[in-house]
Formats: sequence, C-alpha cells, structure tokens
Amino acid sequence: MDEIVITGYGIKAPGVLDSLSYLNVLENGICTQSILNTPNQPNIDIVAGLIEDNFLDINGKNYKRHARSVRMAIAAAVDASRMSNLAYFQPYRVAVIMGTSAGAILEIEQYSKDFFDLKTTPIQGVSFADTHTLSNSIAEVLGLCGQALTITTGCTASIDAVSIGKLLLETGSVDACIVGGTDAPLGQWTINGFKKLRAMSVDDSIENCGVPFSSDHQGFVLSEGASVIVLERKQTALARGQKIYGKIERVVSRNEGKKLLSLDQTGRHMLGVFQEALGDTIPTYVNSQALGIESNDQIERFILKETFGSDVPITSIKGMIGHTFGAMGTMQIISSLLSIEYGFIPPTIKTTGVGFEDIPIVYHTRYQTVESVCITTHGSSGNNACLLLTHA
Repeated sequence: MDEIVITGYGIKAPGVLDSLSYLNVLENGICTQSILNTPNQPNIDIVAGLIEDNFLDINGKNYKRHARSVRMAIAAAVDASRMSNLAYFQPYRVAVIMGTSAGAILEIEQYSKDFFDLKTTPIQGVSFADTHTLSNSIAEVLGLCGQALTITTGCTASIDAVSIGKLLLETGSVDACIVGGTDAPLGQWTINGFKKLRAMSVDDSIENCGVPFSSDHQGFVLSEGASVIVLERKQTALARGQKIYGKIERVVSRNEGKKLLSLDQTGRHMLGVFQEALGDTIPTYVNSQALGIESNDQIERFILKETFGSDVPITSIKGMIGHTFGAMGTMQIISSLLSIEYGFIPPTIKTTGVGFEDIPIVYHTRYQTVESVCITTHGSSGNNACLLLTHA
C-alpha cells in the first residue's frame, strides 16, 4: 500500500504564526496564554489562548465577510500550500478536508440580534450557518476544484480529516490532500457552556489554568487557532524532489456511542483505539490530549500504563497553547513534526504531576532522536482518535 507522507504545514495559534515561532514555544516551554475580558460579564476574566492577528487581509485580498475561524484556516492553508509546492498538482486532483467543532459560533453569537430584521441581516449570514464554507473557501483561495469536505466531529475533527485524506490517497482518488482543523470559540456561548459543565478552568491566574496531569487542578484553557498539513503519496513526493517531514503510519477513530455529554470513564474505548493505532510500534513518546480535565487525563494515564507501563514518555503541549478544539489534533501533528526534525521532546509545563506520579511525564525539554510519536485526541461528542506519526 502507498505510504502517505506530509510535505507541508501551516499553523496559526496563540503566540504562533509560523513554524519558527512554534518551534521556539515548544522547545522552550513557553506559555502563550493570556487574560480574556468578557464584554457581557465585565467583572469576570478568564485565561484563554488568543491570537492578535485578525487575518482580514491575506495575500493582498480582504476576507472581512468570512468567519474568523475560516480566515485563520485560509492563512494556515496558504502557508502549507507554499511549503509543499502544491501548485505542482492538477487542481481537480487535490482534496480539501477540514474539521471544526464550533464553526462560526463567534459570528452567529455576535450577529444574532441582527437576524431578526431583514435590513440588519448581514449579507454573509447564510455562510455562518453553512459550516462547509470552511473547506470551500480554502479551495477557492488556492484555486482547487477537487473534493472539498468539512467534518464536525468535535475535538477529534482534524485527526478525522487526516484519516479521510489518507484513505483518498491510498485509493488513488486524489494526488494530494489539504487536511486540518480550525476553531475560533472565544465567545460567551462556548465559555458559559463549558463553565456550566465545570470543564473549563475558572481560575484567573495563568499558571493555575489548564494544567495537564494534575489532580490539584481542574479545567482546560479555551483557545483559538488553525492548523493544516499537506498529505501526498511518498512516491510522488520523491519523484518531484519535495522534502518529506513525516509519515502517517496509521490513524484510528471510533465513537463510544454514549449519551449526550457522557464519556467512557473506564478508558477501555480509548485503549482499543490507542493500541490499534500503535500496532507493534513502540513510539519514542506520546503527544497526549491531556488538557487539565482530570477524567480525560486519567484516561491518558490508563492507556499508557496498560500498554507500556512506565517505559514510554508522555507529554502535553496544552499548557503552552491551550486547547483549540477541532484544530488541536493537527497542531499536535505539527509539533511532533518539529520534534522529529529538530530532535527533542517538548515539555509538559505548569504541572508537577500530582496524582500522575506513576507515568513518565516529560517536565523539561528532552533532546534526543525522535523516530515516532503517537498522538491522542478525545472529543466531547464521544470520539476517540489516535495517530501514529513516524520519521520518513
């Protein structure tokens, strides 16, 4: 079967607008989170992952009528396209597959009152409710006319996009795929929704919010961002002399079939996905979903212990950039690509590992050869997805 490799990527995250700034954050364990003032609740501030750029002008064109999540994705896709020399391919042979969790919830919330009067209804209003605007807009900007798919599987969405892209390439349906995810969820709907579930950290100190692997803390840090990678067959990349950054060995994604807002607390569903994605491979380390929700983080502990005991290191980048919902999976992929290229395991910051003392958490940057990384993601919609990335 054809080997599927990564030949380009783009990322927009808190404190990160390109690969070099991302490398700096990861290698030095820098927290890029900040304080978000919520206008509808002026006396309540939260810790969040914010991007200062509005991405209104990209390549000399104005995208003010696009949702923020779409603008971020376009900017990341443009970077990935350039890096991979995507123009090499026939436009109808390139697919765009993007994932999101919150879609254009920010704009829907912002303009909701305007829709009750036809005069004040924004002309682009329909596109806010049409989540497929995401993939379609990327295709339009890059001049592509192949398959365009938008998937909304929550926090596993970008890993699920990789899975679909890999299948399309293996069957010969396309020659390249732009895959990834984006979310701009920093509105009152999302904030209060997760506060209601007691899942989001309400502490107003950055160092105590979104602390992975810690029984002393509870709740994640909500962030915005977009991440995109370019997939193609290895034979094609070698034939055209394109640099290869990593290989997608296996992707496994399954749903738990649980009721609304529930998850499998035993971790058995996630364990099966994790072990199937790994196969016989013992990865250099696990790039973990751990984000500061103890039930999720304990599942990460459980699957690691059940599979490797204490032999394989585990780390989480969430303490640095927070949790970007549907964009997070490919952000973890890109962080792992940089880890493979530059030879280090990024640290898990903020935590001392209380309650997780029996697993080998990487607390400080560890410089070593990295041959393979297993990436884990969970979704509140009941999805579990894992991906095995290897050195090409």
